[in-house]
Amino acid sequence: MHDNPPHTATSLDALSNTFETASASMLQRERLLAADTTRDLRNARESLWLLVLVLIVSTAMGAAAWLFLACLDAVSAVRAAQPLCFALLPIVGIATAWLYRTHGNDAARGNNLVIDSTLTGKPIPARMALFTFCCSVATHLAGGSAGREGTAVQIGGTIADNLARRLQLGPRDHQDLLHAGISAAFGGVFGTPLAGAFFGMEMCFVGKLNYSAGIYCLIASFTGDAVARALGTQHAEHLIGIIPNLEPRTVAYAVAAAVVFGLTARLFSLAIRALKRFYAHRITNYLVAALVGSLVVLAVFVVGHLERYAGLSTWLVDAGFSGDTTLGDAVLKLIMTALTLGAGFQGGEVTPLFGIGAALGGWLSSVFDMPAAFMAALGLLGVFGAGLNVPITTIMLGIDMFGGQGAPYFVIVAFVSYLVAGHRGVYAAQRIVTPKRRSLARDSGLTLDEAIEQHRHSIAEADKEHTS
Repeated sequence: MHDNPPHTATSLDALSNTFETASASMLQRERLLAADTTRDLRNARESLWLLVLVLIVSTAMGAAAWLFLACLDAVSAVRAAQPLCFALLPIVGIATAWLYRTHGNDAARGNNLVIDSTLTGKPIPARMALFTFCCSVATHLAGGSAGREGTAVQIGGTIADNLARRLQLGPRDHQDLLHAGISAAFGGVFGTPLAGAFFGMEMCFVGKLNYSAGIYCLIASFTGDAVARALGTQHAEHLIGIIPNLEPRTVAYAVAAAVVFGLTARLFSLAIRALKRFYAHRITNYLVAALVGSLVVLAVFVVGHLERYAGLSTWLVDAGFSGDTTLGDAVLKLIMTALTLGAGFQGGEVTPLFGIGAALGGWLSSVFDMPAAFMAALGLLGVFGAGLNVPITTIMLGIDMFGGQGAPYFVIVAFVSYLVAGHRGVYAAQRIVTPKRRSLARDSGLTLDEAIEQHRHSIAEADKEHTS
């Protein structure tokens, strides 16, 4: 017998070590694969369950959108046939204020409560859906100049939040379901499923899209729209017609128009905010404030013979596309909407923004010597997007409503008007994630309301230093 040479033993040891290392590595990979598979299966199960809930919420919202729009059509027809309905404005104003003050809890915050619930989990009282539905319909019956998106979003948010709480969903699923409820509301009410999908992802923020909820928002928006249409909802269609070639002159006109649209949206939100602050600070009794606000709206309607600017005023969009609007049409619609919403009436802002933007764009077409329908479309998109701080939704809305041929102009108008509007908007609870300009960097992390107050305080401090 001869002993193995030293180098042979060493080789056997190395081979053994290599085998053990490979076995351990393979075992670790098997464990990781098993863990990944288990996690993926769990995620798939949870995602499928959430998808089922999204379909339930969006189906319910589609039906609610159909019913709401049908009611608006009915009461608008009644008001058109019976002008005496305008006399109901003080009654509706006082009743709305009393209902929300005595039984509404936080429901009076409307869409801002939906935003807070989405981001922080704050509960939405189930009664908010019924309150906003009934009070919005009453507002339109009495002639208040308001829209429909606010009501739809509140209904969608209420359905989603209360279902999530009943089923005790976790924070992530609760948030995704609320985003989907917002998308279903927008898609169902306006018949714009692409815009609705992005609206749900974008509404709560300034400078951010919540991509994690993307697939749910997409499904919810298309489902809400499909259900509303299946029940008989019809949406107005507008054609741009001639779209100018993209060249320096037309781009310059689009940018100039977008600046006007952004400033208009800024003025719109400023007017509503100022009126709400005025009534809240100058009149201590909330019922008296509601009565005074209602009487102001009624007086302006009657004295100025402005009944045509009541309700949705969808004729403004038609007139804008045909080039039959003046600057006064846009200004008067803005004033009447600010007076209505500033007085506390229920309703949305989007449809009035559509009318203001289309009327303004139709008038600007004569100033820039551009096609009326083209400029009206840009106005509709620009004022809407700047007022709500949703540039990506604005681009998708343009594609939904007018096709993709004008997309380059939609992009220009969406982002220029968005930047011009600054940190203002109709949703005070929106969170500023990415400030619009370097000069506004300190607003990061604030809500729009907090940012506005911060700016106000800075101006007051600057004035004190200048005076001293």
